[in-house]
Amino acid sequence: MKSRVLIAGAGMIPFTKPSLGARYDDMGAAAARAALDDAGLSYDKIGQVYAGYVYGDSTSGQRIVYQLGMTRIPVLNVNNNCASGSSALWLARQAVASGATECALTIGFEQMPPGALTAKWTDRPAPLSAFQAALDDVYAVDPALPMTPQYFAAAAQEYFDKTGATVETLAAVAVKARRHAGNNPLAVFRTPITVEEVLSSPTVAGPLTRLQCCPPTSGAAAAVVCTEEFARKHGLDARVAITAQALESDDQDLFDRRSAISLVGSDVTRRIAERVYEEAGVDPADIDVVELHDCFTINEVLTYEGLGLCEPGGAEKFIAEGDNTYGGRVVTNPSGGLLSKGHPLGATGLAQIVELTRQLSGTAGERQVPNAKLGLQHNLGLGTAGVVTLLERLS
Repeated sequence: MKSRVLIAGAGMIPFTKPSLGARYDDMGAAAARAALDDAGLSYDKIGQVYAGYVYGDSTSGQRIVYQLGMTRIPVLNVNNNCASGSSALWLARQAVASGATECALTIGFEQMPPGALTAKWTDRPAPLSAFQAALDDVYAVDPALPMTPQYFAAAAQEYFDKTGATVETLAAVAVKARRHAGNNPLAVFRTPITVEEVLSSPTVAGPLTRLQCCPPTSGAAAAVVCTEEFARKHGLDARVAITAQALESDDQDLFDRRSAISLVGSDVTRRIAERVYEEAGVDPADIDVVELHDCFTINEVLTYEGLGLCEPGGAEKFIAEGDNTYGGRVVTNPSGGLLSKGHPLGATGLAQIVELTRQLSGTAGERQVPNAKLGLQHNLGLGTAGVVTLLERLS
């Protein structure tokens, strides 16, 4: 890596329910324009484009950026499940840091269908077939229910058995998400909820109720990344840098562990967080604000521990004492997170980057974390792709 990479601009559009019918190409182009406007750049200054999405045909990225211009530059399409947007950023950061390009645009977008996620290709081996077989060994899978929440229901039950945590702990995470989203005009769900409402909402799988599961969402987000030299040359006010970043998949003994917690990516989270902290020379206690992958309440709980924000088994105390919100040790998901802001799969990772960029540049409005200097992003795709990114305020 030859050069530090800056976030020159970041932008997103309001996330919406799929029923509103927004088109991926319009959403992606709008988010890209917002990021370029935030940077103060025209599209002809972009050297490469990386587009992350899950539900879409090949070259959807080209369909989007051709609305901005047709400048012959490389456009790469990235599908890494729910970590697609962050994987696109990971590639863009490498290209910029290595000197392959001075400035790159990353776009994450998703035009999602309503309802639970289902397989789109049933005439070939499923990418998660080995994961499902491993889950079958440790959990009574119900074939009548959607598969994804069952992975996390199994992880929740395993966590309860190990730590003595309760469903009220999970419900408190959902309540906090809604409270934070109340200050985010881009979030889908902003109405406050109570622990009682969370627990009495319809059961989805195991201990997980509907208000503990992220909603299907459509939306888009984008970021422009560049070298310091490029920013100086073009007079850009780029005040946020990517200080460290890591992406990993699973290791060889994943299926031997017979652990649903491992299947949903907690081991990957721990490893990549440790790599990022070591690369940046920081401690988890140094982090001011975190955007993490709370696709289900249990994943937020597991991620507190995986990122080292609290000790193993200490998430219940961490939540009960308010250390995950304003006035506590670290503010987690000030945007409302996936649970309340929404989860358009390919857009989620870059939406997290947008939120952290605004927090670190002091432009987050009512949800501003006071004097935020370091922001940590965590994005996870089952199957598995885990990404952790550390952002730093430069001035």
